[in-house]
Amino acid sequence: MDKTPINISKRIHTILQSSKTIAVVGISDKAYRPSYGVTHYMMNAGYEIFPVNPKMDTIFNQRCYANLSTIGKSIDIINIFRLPEYVPAIVEEAIQIGAKTIWMQLGVVNTEAARLAQQAGLQVVMDRCIKIEHNLAFNW
Repeated sequence: MDKTPINISKRIHTILQSSKTIAVVGISDKAYRPSYGVTHYMMNAGYEIFPVNPKMDTIFNQRCYANLSTIGKSIDIINIFRLPEYVPAIVEEAIQIGAKTIWMQLGVVNTEAARLAQQAGLQVVMDRCIKIEHNLAFNW
């Protein structure tokens, strides 16, 4: 795969343009946390959001799911706001539910999990903010 900046940007643009649903794993209900602001932005951009955090019941007036398997709906992007050591289990669950893309937010890097996802046919974006990338792709 060509990893030049232009090709990465083109691939990210295609992912964002073709996706409709995003599960946000590790979302917080605290407005000062990046997961809160990024999710709010993506909701306003028109994506259907599925919050995933077993410690919460609702966020943004939406049910919060304990894990990916309990969503019961097709998910395009799994947006991960968890520490890198938790990513492999999330990727395994994403593969089981048939997700299309694993998106690891800024600071979330796990190359083994990325390789596992790619081997299963999922696209992977790592160490990039989905809000920043969406803004660059669609709001110039």
